Amino acid sequence: MTKKNTLLSLLSAFIMWLAWPPHNWLAPLLFIGLVPLLIALKQITSTSDKKTGKKVFLTAGLTFLIWNTASIYWVFNSINAVNTGVVGTIVSLLVSLIPYGLGALLMTFAFWMYYRLSTYTTKIISYAGLIGFYISMEYLHQAWDLAFPWMTLGNGFAGMHQIVQWYEFTGVYGGSLWILISNILAFEAYQQIKSQKQYKLAGIWALLILLPIGFSIYQYKNYEEKSVPVNVVTVQPNIDPYEKYGSTSANEQLSILTKLSDSVAQPNTEYFIWPETAIPNYADEDRIRSNPDFLQAQHFLSKYKNGTLITGIESVRFYNDKKTISAKENPNGGFYDNYNAAMQVENSASVSFYHKSKLVPGVEKMPFPKVFSFLAPVFSKLGGSVSGWGWQEEPGVFYAQSGIGVAPTICYESIWGDWVAGSVKQGAQFIAVITNDGWWGNTSGKDQHLLYAKLRSIETRRYVVRSANTGISGFINQRGDVVQQSKWWTRTALKADINLNDEITFYVNYGDLIAKIGIVLGLLGAAFIVISKIKDKRTKSKD
Repeated sequence: MTKKNTLLSLLSAFIMWLAWPPHNWLAPLLFIGLVPLLIALKQITSTSDKKTGKKVFLTAGLTFLIWNTASIYWVFNSINAVNTGVVGTIVSLLVSLIPYGLGALLMTFAFWMYYRLSTYTTKIISYAGLIGFYISMEYLHQAWDLAFPWMTLGNGFAGMHQIVQWYEFTGVYGGSLWILISNILAFEAYQQIKSQKQYKLAGIWALLILLPIGFSIYQYKNYEEKSVPVNVVTVQPNIDPYEKYGSTSANEQLSILTKLSDSVAQPNTEYFIWPETAIPNYADEDRIRSNPDFLQAQHFLSKYKNGTLITGIESVRFYNDKKTISAKENPNGGFYDNYNAAMQVENSASVSFYHKSKLVPGVEKMPFPKVFSFLAPVFSKLGGSVSGWGWQEEPGVFYAQSGIGVAPTICYESIWGDWVAGSVKQGAQFIAVITNDGWWGNTSGKDQHLLYAKLRSIETRRYVVRSANTGISGFINQRGDVVQQSKWWTRTALKADINLNDEITFYVNYGDLIAKIGIVLGLLGAAFIVISKIKDKRTKSKD
């Protein structure tokens, strides 16, 4: 790597970081953020050095490692919070490799594959391969057990949601495609201007950016919500997560939640939303109706005739045999699963549970549990933080007696557009995000998490109600506007009349089509590389 190429690589990382949320109004820099990297790769591949592939990999790797680390530096706080002591710190460092190192590695691999493809075929096919490789790697990082799709390119417009209203058709992968094509065209326009003094490609590039923005702004200004109001209260108890399981009892925490709820509720309030693990004691789901915390919550709700409570809860289920792969052996006999769950309580005997499904790899779930099940006893000695939670396999919907359907979304799950869309497809009319962002501290993590929820509202055209233990709580309308929000580290409750929606968007119906097309392109590109390499070897052997 020459000094110039290193500086170009670092420049790309800096531009991409500047463009990333919460630097909201700098998001358009994403359209050119990868151009310096493409210039550096062009200079590397123009040489006849035998180590060209290695230099491409290291140059791209430097960009993506620095961009990822600078944008999600706060992840270490949340990982370190649940792993204490020397062993816990080591585990934290290893788990940190998933968002920082692994995400960057997948992005780098896409660019390295693009370089390999470019040695065998035309420029246009190589660029199609780059798009396919990159989006395939993004989708992989959403779909496998080491998933952390926080840095999917399309998320970068979360702070400027007015220009991506068309996510209701494409989801965030439409944004990824837009950014990749823009950077390729900008790079080619730069090359054309530099060598031929022509501006044709620059004009095409400008149209590629302006036309989708114009269409989106038209959608934004003309979108109208149907008036189907429901009064909702969201609560932010602001209980320090480091004290939640120690100095503050479950009874005290429930008292805080009920008083805050009462402080803003109306007689016609239909929903109360409490945050993740608001009820912290492990409650037996099969005996929930006799649980004192549940009885206290239901007693609070009895004051509101049409009221429904959705709250985070840590729950447990007991089995006679090992019914699930996540089940652990009970010292008293049998097996059990413990869950990071959401519970719906009504003024009736009806109680519903939803179990968090998108678990943080290494922190909440041991990746590839079927393969590494033999390591479970080792991980269990780390305080139960790894491979500690059970999960459910499909999205869920809470239905109230009134017939209203709600998508329960716990913390990290709000990053998965297709998962939330799955709940909406089943009948959810608004989205309830319950979370505890306090582990991250007062960092950009909490802001990014809030902003990403705006993209879920656009994709599904559903209101998002957000209840965060320590912030940020609030309401996001169907256009992605944050219509009300709390301050960080403030004990408060907010109320609003939100509009329900039962119409299904194209994205909800068809999901991540662009990602699936990208996978096909990526596989074709990879096959082309393999076949071309085999042909080269055969040709050389004949010679």
